Amino acid sequence: MVGTAMTRLATVWLVFRLTHSALLLGLVAFSGQIVSFLLGPFAGVWVERLNRRQLLIWTQVAAAAQSLGLAAYTLTRSITIAEIVALTALQGLINAFDMPARQSFLVLLVDDRRDLGNAIAINSSMANGARLIGPALAGLLIGAVGEGWCFLVDGVSYFAVIVSLLLIRTSSSGKCTSSGTMAQQIYEGWTYVSTFRPIRTILILFALLSLMGYPYALLLPFFATGMLHGGPVTLGWLTGAAGIGAVVSGLSLAARKSVVGLTRMLQVSSAMLGVGLMLFGISHSLWSSLILMAVVGFGLMQCGSVSNTIIQILVPEEKRARVMSYYTMAFFGTAPFGSLFSGTLAHWIGAPYTVVVTGSCCVAGSIWFTTELPKIRTVMKPIYQQMGLLAKTAATEHTGARERAI
Repeated sequence: MVGTAMTRLATVWLVFRLTHSALLLGLVAFSGQIVSFLLGPFAGVWVERLNRRQLLIWTQVAAAAQSLGLAAYTLTRSITIAEIVALTALQGLINAFDMPARQSFLVLLVDDRRDLGNAIAINSSMANGARLIGPALAGLLIGAVGEGWCFLVDGVSYFAVIVSLLLIRTSSSGKCTSSGTMAQQIYEGWTYVSTFRPIRTILILFALLSLMGYPYALLLPFFATGMLHGGPVTLGWLTGAAGIGAVVSGLSLAARKSVVGLTRMLQVSSAMLGVGLMLFGISHSLWSSLILMAVVGFGLMQCGSVSNTIIQILVPEEKRARVMSYYTMAFFGTAPFGSLFSGTLAHWIGAPYTVVVTGSCCVAGSIWFTTELPKIRTVMKPIYQQMGLLAKTAATEHTGARERAI
């Protein structure tokens, strides 16, 4: 994960160094994310039909080859935007299968579903701890020897992941048998996601946050060089500050004893994300920018992990991979359009005003989710009671308090 974080920052800086174009930064991000979006429903069905651990091993082998290819082009100084776009699209293809497989495989490692929220938070803390270390290392490495070495480190790091997967043993492969065709299974998954109100509402909010919240990272080079008068090291500090906020968020989630109350956290964290982005857009001080990046990282981490946890708790096992493929689509599907939108808008009005606009959209999403909360709590309450997560009681005077707890 440290290597992946290094590659993400190095790719952004490489494109910025070659083009100094916000529009091309958005185009490169779009090229990878749109592939994941288009393949999402098909990938979810295939993941359910395959052994999750074996599939993950192959996705890591492919990801290693992609990173090493990127390193080879960059170190030989033959890299162009065309190669970056092609290799980013390949990574999007890999992610289409890797993300739902990884998310659904995690459940196989947790015996008690009541521990799932903690497991997801610990997993996310590990990933976001890498987001703290990776960008700082990448900034130093880019400044010293260039972007190619970041890609090389990432490519080599995948071998540790492959060895780890080979050592893991689970009681189930996660493979589900079905007599239906792929089209029937895709339709069944879509019908479930679109008609089950809690998952539909959470996915819509997560899609909006991915559309407007996540693309800020593409514009960080403009803040690092323009607003803060720095370079790749400043970019590394900004990304690392977001990682600190994400780690704090993950640890707070990992320490929770129950998944009850997560919808309220989703409401608050989405507003926090939006406000953090709006204030970051008008900040001219490095220290205030770092603090605001930590707030943004905290909000993003909370939104992603809480959405993931609630969905994993609610979804039945036989539909898990398909539903998680839509979760992947909510991120990778909207993010490419968000990248293009942010890149284009920044080209016309500048990066600072663009971040203010996208942050205000995140706040609007939080307000909309607040209006939906009473409706989804009504649906979630009996499910939580059936799972033993919420005490069953006939005392009507406590009904409102129990629903608010959800």
